[in-house]
Amino acid sequence: MLAEQQMWRYRFAKTFRRGLLYAVLIAGALVMMLPFVWMVTSSIKAPHEITLRTIQWLPAVPQWENYKVAWEAAPFDIYFKNSFIIALTVMGLDVVFSALAAYAFAKLNFFGKNFLFLLFLGTMMIPGEVMLIPNYITMVNFGWIDTYASLIVPWTVSVFSIFLLRQFFLSIPNELFEAAILDGCGKFAYLIKVMLPLSKPALVTVMLFKFIGSWNSFLWVLIMTNTPAMRTIPVGLTYFVSDVGAYYNYLMAASTFAMAPILILFLLLQKQFIQGIARTGLKG
Repeated sequence: MLAEQQMWRYRFAKTFRRGLLYAVLIAGALVMMLPFVWMVTSSIKAPHEITLRTIQWLPAVPQWENYKVAWEAAPFDIYFKNSFIIALTVMGLDVVFSALAAYAFAKLNFFGKNFLFLLFLGTMMIPGEVMLIPNYITMVNFGWIDTYASLIVPWTVSVFSIFLLRQFFLSIPNELFEAAILDGCGKFAYLIKVMLPLSKPALVTVMLFKFIGSWNSFLWVLIMTNTPAMRTIPVGLTYFVSDVGAYYNYLMAASTFAMAPILILFLLLQKQFIQGIARTGLKG
């Protein structure tokens, strides 16, 4: 009888803790979703419904034409094209360079490896705004202002991507490396045939981070471009903000279709993304 009571108490405590954990997670998820829900509902509101004193979550009459007006108000077809070209190119080059550097730091031995890696990590402590003027001067000297080169080349190497991939590469047993070398496999061939196939979750994580970062880039694109033909979606959203105010319903509509590609990409890759985060020591 005593054993049954103890078992019942244990099960009750376990169920209670799990229910409390789920309640906290659901509450946190709802709080995080509120801005997204407000953005979507505001995108189909009339202008006066957004500025009401009391919060009105749903419009009285959905204004679906807001999306059409927002799309035609600025050359968003050009902005989307530029965003995809820049984000995909930066993502691909960053994965290549980061994989090579991470492989060297994780599996190869050379003089000053750890010190050099610490220097790499130290650069992450420098705010990007500090380097804005030197980088701008460099782009001017290269003659790259208002070109794809200025929007792509400076971001093709990421210390964070190198760090993340290095952490994942370190989790792969060294015995595989030694066995491959004994079988006559070269170091570069080992990276291509063994390391990268085993590192798909980490590679997907790096790709997703880099794509989102490049897609959402605003300040650098704003400074580097002079014409609408080279601008991207984040800069294009400023079209709906003027000195006399903002067209919030059109801005929310444009923001909704601007973030749609990122949302779709995350939904497609979320399994590999979660695995990559969990296996590289970045989870809390």
